[in-house]
Amino acid sequence: MPAGELILPPQCATESHDDDEAWVWGQIKTEAHRDAESEPALASYMYSTILAHSSLARSLSFHLGNKLCSSTLLSTLLYDLFLNTFSSDVSLRAAVVADLRAARVRDPACVSYSHCLLNYKGFLACQAHRVTHKLWAQKRLPLALALHARISEVFSVDIHPAATIGKGILFDHATGVVVGETAVIGNNCSILHHVTLGGTGKA
Repeated sequence: MPAGELILPPQCATESHDDDEAWVWGQIKTEAHRDAESEPALASYMYSTILAHSSLARSLSFHLGNKLCSSTLLSTLLYDLFLNTFSSDVSLRAAVVADLRAARVRDPACVSYSHCLLNYKGFLACQAHRVTHKLWAQKRLPLALALHARISEVFSVDIHPAATIGKGILFDHATGVVVGETAVIGNNCSILHHVTLGGTGKA
């Protein structure tokens, strides 16, 4: 498949989320193989972030763990946190797939699913937020807030853990996006950089 060519899965009324996720994951692995072969400098990177993993949840958890880790917030701890959260909630995995599709279909600059997974900081910030939101709902507030602060620092995207976000979300460019505690973003929304939601500035 040539780079940049958009291929969509066959639609079926009875198609399950597992089938949808498997199709997207298959596309990502195919793209990673292609990119590793065409650009040997990226071969090790493609292997460690995508090809070494057995599922989209594992690949995404590994990538987020490495992006968000610090000297005191270890990548292995974050990997376990992300993987346990994604693995235990099918709705989160469905949102990941919907967000990948949103970027691929609605952003002309998105040349592949793997490009979005690896390089779109708006996508990565959104998936990390989904985990902080789950932690917030579980009353694990210190961890949710610590992770929220790290996401904001790394991606320049500030989404409060209490904010509610639907699926099929595209944060295009994403730099400077602020989503407040009371904000609710529905399904299939596209948001550009330097947008603030959820606050009036009034006491």
